[in-house]
Amino acid sequence: MKTKDIVQASLLVAIGFILHAVFPPLLLGMKPDFSLAMMFIVLIIKRDFKLGFLVALATGIFTALTTGFPGGQVANIVDKMLTFFIVFAILGPVMSKFSNKIGVAIITLIGTLISGAVFLGTAALLFGLPGPFTALFYTIVIPASIINAITGVIIFSSIKIGSSVTENYI
Repeated sequence: MKTKDIVQASLLVAIGFILHAVFPPLLLGMKPDFSLAMMFIVLIIKRDFKLGFLVALATGIFTALTTGFPGGQVANIVDKMLTFFIVFAILGPVMSKFSNKIGVAIITLIGTLISGAVFLGTAALLFGLPGPFTALFYTIVIPASIINAITGVIIFSSIKIGSSVTENYI
């Protein structure tokens, strides 16, 4: 891992943390997880297992600190780590098959669906849910996945534009 990669990943994690902290809950304390979208962007851009693992752990801890969901602290850490392993495994095949923007949208959409299902499953097993799993999945996880996919493509595009502009001056 290069220092430059760690700094870039840290900045994206910090931006995701801030967005996650300030975005209002949609239903029953649940909200779209922008830090998850940032985690996926780091994985897509860097494709480094060790860096991705650290980013997933940091993302899990930060989202645990800002969650409003009862028992969401443990569920956030579990879901980020499990999601990291699954997304990292499918990252290469998806990104090689599709263009960058479509690949980012697919990875972010699928990753958020996985993360939401693991989060709800973990919370259900350990603490119980404030409603039926399927209702929470349909009303929170699916809309959050769509929001994260759109957010991921926009942020990924802006990072790519920013990096191509700054490369000419460094």
